[in-house]
Amino acid sequence: MNSRDHFTFAELEQWLDNNLVTEIECLVPDLTGVARGKILPRQKFTEDRGMRLPEAVVAMGVTGEFPEEGAYYDVIMPTDRDMHLRPDPTTVRIVPWATDPTAQVIHDCYDRDGQLVPFAPRSVLRHVCELFDQQGWSPVVAPELEFYLVARNTDPDVPLKPPIGRSGRSETGRQAYSIDAVNEFDPLFEDVYAYCEKMELNVDTLIHEVGAGQMEINFFHAHPLGLADEVFLFKRTVREAALRHNMFATFMAKPIAGEPGSAMHIHQSIVSKATGMNIFSNPDFTASKEFYWYIGGLQKYIPAAMALFAPYVNSYRRLVRSNAAPINIQWGTDNRTVGIRSPVAGAAARRVENRVIGADANPYVALAATLACGYLGMMNKIEPSAECKGDAYLGDFGLPRSLGEALAMLRDEKDLAQVLGKDFVTVYTEVKEIEYAEFMKVISPWEREHLLLHV
Repeated sequence: MNSRDHFTFAELEQWLDNNLVTEIECLVPDLTGVARGKILPRQKFTEDRGMRLPEAVVAMGVTGEFPEEGAYYDVIMPTDRDMHLRPDPTTVRIVPWATDPTAQVIHDCYDRDGQLVPFAPRSVLRHVCELFDQQGWSPVVAPELEFYLVARNTDPDVPLKPPIGRSGRSETGRQAYSIDAVNEFDPLFEDVYAYCEKMELNVDTLIHEVGAGQMEINFFHAHPLGLADEVFLFKRTVREAALRHNMFATFMAKPIAGEPGSAMHIHQSIVSKATGMNIFSNPDFTASKEFYWYIGGLQKYIPAAMALFAPYVNSYRRLVRSNAAPINIQWGTDNRTVGIRSPVAGAAARRVENRVIGADANPYVALAATLACGYLGMMNKIEPSAECKGDAYLGDFGLPRSLGEALAMLRDEKDLAQVLGKDFVTVYTEVKEIEYAEFMKVISPWEREHLLLHV
């Protein structure tokens, strides 16, 4: 828990005074996880305590495009109406790389009637958490976020390469868990940890993952909304720190051919508000029926939620039979070949790990979707399949193989739409269809290499 978890607006103003803040970055996460908003002078922020932006600002694709007709406009009116952004005082943090004292505050999106805009990512996660709250449950999550450091590259036609470290050389092989390989980038990570400390981001362990230049950061477990905020801010922080060290940080699911993809594994458990105990464990320390139902819900609904967990055409390059990412929704204890893993832990820490989610997923959307799957499992008492005790890569694919297939499955899944919101699913799928259509206009090097003279 950080020092701002229960901030009122009066306490926010005092915090701004104490930190001599002169500017405020007013942020709102869009569907892709991009930070949209405005930068306001302190006095303007204090006087207005909010701002307006067009609703479509949070409902654009990664290219900045949005649909110009169809179901999208049944939700986002063609009048291009405004939404009202209200700051969440608990999210205020300093911007550690700014020259002048600058704060950043994440905002929620409301319509003119005072209702949360249903397709804004933060609204969706708030709604799912409220469903748990109504049952007397408090979800607890802990993300593990992978990313690559790559050499600066301003030409999208040139493949990405590992960056040069302190030794003056770049990695030529895989250095999983290597301390020395992480130390190659000590100046960068010193900045990252310093920034995170100033922002009170609860990051835990940093490790070198399998890929060349691939890292992983773990977050301490906490409430989903606060952790989604932290992942959102952390991505921004790492990208900024990398730029200052003449390299890029990327959260693409599959940035480099021949290297493993990057995931955002999410550990999740549920605490009873009445008892404070983990409902995944019985009083005799055995696994509870809720634990199995939660897994059952993940197994049933993950395939239909894949467009939320793997939101880009690039995402599906990661999900291949390579012992680096799951290909199905089998589950197992301490088994990293499955899509749904239960780590070895004591009764109080019994949890489920969703290993399907890519690092490129919007953290608000991904957390809302994985919790929705588990919620439906518990509410509908969905039993899981038998535990996988062998190599799940020997089994069949159980996930959609492309964004187009995933979008069709999401559109057809009524239970998820009921939990996440029909308006959100409509807007999300329509925007992703635009992205997919944009991608299909591009002719890849593979097509020129193999089809030019052979077909």
